[in-house]
Amino acid sequence: MISSVANCPVAIRIQEDDFDIAREIAVLTRSRTDIGAVVSFSGICRADEDSSRIAALTLEHYPGMAEEEIKRHVDEAMSRWPLNGVTVIHRVGRFMPGQNIVLVLTASQHRRAAFEAAEFLMDYLKTSAPFWKKEESATGTGWVEAHARDDEAAARRGRRERRR
Repeated sequence: MISSVANCPVAIRIQEDDFDIAREIAVLTRSRTDIGAVVSFSGICRADEDSSRIAALTLEHYPGMAEEEIKRHVDEAMSRWPLNGVTVIHRVGRFMPGQNIVLVLTASQHRRAAFEAAEFLMDYLKTSAPFWKKEESATGTGWVEAHARDDEAAARRGRRERRR
């Protein structure tokens, strides 16, 4: 899903294939002189969670719904911060430790807006986006429950935004 609102290009992709962070930044900023900051967040499959060895992660999503929900949150970010471009790529499938899972890029004239919008979008993707994660380890396989620490981070962000 690619769109543009008031000269703010938006790319949202859910895919199995890996992504190249430098290439995605180049696409977002190509021929743009109004961008002074690009913040990137990339999420990578890690090997350890709570001292148990993770052999692999499998991520599933609800096709169509996931893209629409991400777009809704990107639209909210664009209404809250002066953004000049947004890219969200979320991979699905089976991942080994060290492989890319998610990329969020936010571009703005100034760094603060880009940082805050990226954090807002990652809080959403981590806590509420329609993705399901299954971990494989030496002790077995199981679906991952939401972590309270992620919900708390999202709630803190919401409180900070309301205070402004």
